[in-house]
Amino acid sequence: MRLSWRARTPHRSAAEPAAPPRTSLRRKLAITAMPLLMTAATGLLNAHSAEAAVACRVDYTIASQWGGGFGANVVVNNLGDAVNGWQLSWTFGAGQQITQIWNATHTQSGSSVTATNVSYNAAIPSGGSVSFGFNGSWNGSNPAPTSFSLNGVPCTGTPSSPSPSATPTRSPSPSPSASPSASPSPSPSASPTGGGGTLPSSFRWSSSGALIAPKSDATHNIAGIKDPTVVYYNGKYHVFASTANASGYNMVYLSFSDWSQAGSATHYYLDRTPIGSGYRAAPEVFYFAPQKLWYLVYQTGNASYSTNPDISNPNGWSAPKNFYSGMPDIIRQNIGNGYWVDMWVICDNADCYLFSSDDNGHLYRSQTTLANFPNGFGNTVIALQDSNRNNVFEASNVYKVQGDNRYLLIVEAIGSGGRRYFRSWTSTSIAGSWTPLAASESSPFAGASNVTFPGGAWTNDISHGEMVRTMVDQTLTISPCKMQYLYQGLNPGSGGDYNSLPWRLGLLTQTNSTC
Repeated sequence: MRLSWRARTPHRSAAEPAAPPRTSLRRKLAITAMPLLMTAATGLLNAHSAEAAVACRVDYTIASQWGGGFGANVVVNNLGDAVNGWQLSWTFGAGQQITQIWNATHTQSGSSVTATNVSYNAAIPSGGSVSFGFNGSWNGSNPAPTSFSLNGVPCTGTPSSPSPSATPTRSPSPSPSASPSASPSPSPSASPTGGGGTLPSSFRWSSSGALIAPKSDATHNIAGIKDPTVVYYNGKYHVFASTANASGYNMVYLSFSDWSQAGSATHYYLDRTPIGSGYRAAPEVFYFAPQKLWYLVYQTGNASYSTNPDISNPNGWSAPKNFYSGMPDIIRQNIGNGYWVDMWVICDNADCYLFSSDDNGHLYRSQTTLANFPNGFGNTVIALQDSNRNNVFEASNVYKVQGDNRYLLIVEAIGSGGRRYFRSWTSTSIAGSWTPLAASESSPFAGASNVTFPGGAWTNDISHGEMVRTMVDQTLTISPCKMQYLYQGLNPGSGGDYNSLPWRLGLLTQTNSTC
């Protein structure tokens, strides 16, 4: 983004036959009972053999930890037959307590916990997985649980003998009403399914048409909507984006339950909130679990942020505050005639990192501790650079890849004919070195060469956007399975003033998922 610019079975009654003579009754019962007993026994054996064979592996990850609290991600990998309705049980080893949970309900007695599916994730296909997360409290130590059971069967990673009570089929419980401090991830029918796969070495995508267009009103004459960020929370997609016209930029918020509703969603202009008017653009939204607050990060000429306890309340955002007192010296020394843009925050279990671009071939990274966030960002370094400014231009995203032990970095580049596309890299740590993955125009993360348009190509540009995440907290966790990316596109025939270009938002869906 340039500056210039989720009984009972009824019985049936029957008339009783007249009683036979007692002298013949015992013999008749003895003769008739044998086939009935054999049939019943056969039915029980068949019912037993028809039960699902339960086998599972559980990936338990502490996503973040702070004084007295922590956030955890749990992935249930189904290695047996398909499951419809699940309960996962475990025992904490140090008395930890769950305080909020998403994508599941739970009961806890002492250290014993049982997590139960919600309505949209009851089914786990054979070879598939389901994920949920929670925030918890701890005192003294926070060891990971050492054993789990799925529907009463230990998750040992190998198939088990079926048991009549092992995989009950039941109606899934309804999704709980989540509080602002919970962080539900997208439902399987609308977004990535969770763990169980890995990042491919190349990517293929299918694009929707233009789903979201500007909506002007009496005081907002909007030419383009761009730079989206998105989370799925409490049954809705929450989208924040830049609004642009010849006079400048601000931001807008909209929410909807399904992508088919995106075009008709109400637009709430954030210049009418405490965020205020003036230059605000390129937002990123996430839930910071240690503080139980939503953060909206954006550019104002500085790197700025606002907070809100309730993402669904547009008027709840605080007035802007800056992460820095001014532009860090290393950026000032390397920016040339570029612009300082596109701020992006991600945290691990100890530190938070702020990335930014300069439209001049440099990606910068600053750092502070998780406990000190949002204050104290320093140690600003060049995380990635290229002598061709178009190869590392702007709009970076950094994500934690669930179950893959890597981080994914994508950066917008400018290719032949001025077309926008994304390059990608991976690393084992946020502050580590980045290894290219699908990093050329001919084999990009996402671009004209690997995106198809079943409804007709409406853009040649795959530009500034955001992944639909598995977790909405500060870890920015995504699944490598069936990824979706909300992006900005442009009618190929458009031209003129950059701020007045008619950008629209479309959705990419990965078509070569490994899971």
